[in-house]
Amino acid sequence: MRYTGPKARRVRRQGFNIYGSDKYDRILQKKPYPPGMQAASRTGKVKLSEFGKQLLEKQKACYMYGITDKQLRAIYAEASRTIGNTDAMMHGMLERRLDSTVYRAGFATTRLQSRQFVSHGLFTVDGVRVTIPSFRVKAGQKVKVRVQRKSSPVFAPILTAHEKYTPPDWIVADPVALSFEVRALPVEEKHFEKGVDMRKVIGFYSR
Repeated sequence: MRYTGPKARRVRRQGFNIYGSDKYDRILQKKPYPPGMQAASRTGKVKLSEFGKQLLEKQKACYMYGITDKQLRAIYAEASRTIGNTDAMMHGMLERRLDSTVYRAGFATTRLQSRQFVSHGLFTVDGVRVTIPSFRVKAGQKVKVRVQRKSSPVFAPILTAHEKYTPPDWIVADPVALSFEVRALPVEEKHFEKGVDMRKVIGFYSR
């Protein structure tokens, strides 16, 4: 079942801005403790078991990338079958989601917004309209806003913000053309989301 409660409560529970919006940074600054646990948190009496830490990290990854437990478990299963570092594989698969790359390119202010954009068919990949946020991009592919959508007023504030934003070097963005190219695949040392400890996620699923 999709969560419909206050997002700020989730953010405070995680102690991390999982949604990316500036307002959640302000909420964390004002209330840097979990909801309903102010006194215990301040005195350091709240201690999680290793399982609790793994569960919290798994939830954080799901919330941050906007995916379900089932989807994340499938990514873990695929990564664990692939030769290489499993946590790096998982991170790479998540970053290469189309909604995530649209966000990284600076054509959405949050991953939630980028997921909505993709679901509504605003983007094409190599000229083909894609409406699946989990679509995994490859090096060399070009992503563009559909011609019919370029005049949408939704992109005006995003392009203004883009003037102060520099995409990661594996993405080459052209804000004038509302397009970007996946120049290479993201690498662990430079591009992965630092807010998620994927090793704890792996520990949760490998129990």
